[in-house]
Amino acid sequence: MAFKTKLKKGPVDTLTVEDLTKAIKNSIDKSGMETEAARAMAKHVLNFFGYSDRIIDNVLEPEDRDAFYMLEDSGLLTTEREETTLYDGREWRIHYWLFRKEKIRELVEAAEEKERIKAEEENLVYSEIPDDIWKRNEEE
Repeated sequence: MAFKTKLKKGPVDTLTVEDLTKAIKNSIDKSGMETEAARAMAKHVLNFFGYSDRIIDNVLEPEDRDAFYMLEDSGLLTTEREETTLYDGREWRIHYWLFRKEKIRELVEAAEEKERIKAEEENLVYSEIPDDIWKRNEEE
């Protein structure tokens, strides 16, 4: 997929589907959102952004906007607006959606840390077994 660039320390440039999936799982429903549901949402959102840092709100359908508001509530998206004066003197407001890339990176790192701790805990079972238990009994 075109989004396959890893998050790096420092300024975040491009998000991956996998990283956004982890951020969504780690922010919206910490008690067990299905990975496939989070991945579907990540792909859906990234399809709007493409390679841009922001998108205009007018391109969203009401259902999509609801998902964006949910991601905003969880800290993954934010909004900004731009005001301009039209030729006839009226004010016009343009609303945009932007990724909060630093927050996403924090959530991805937290998810990866949880995965690392879980893997270490699973390996502790073997570290508690004495070394001689792994040797075959030569008497047999």
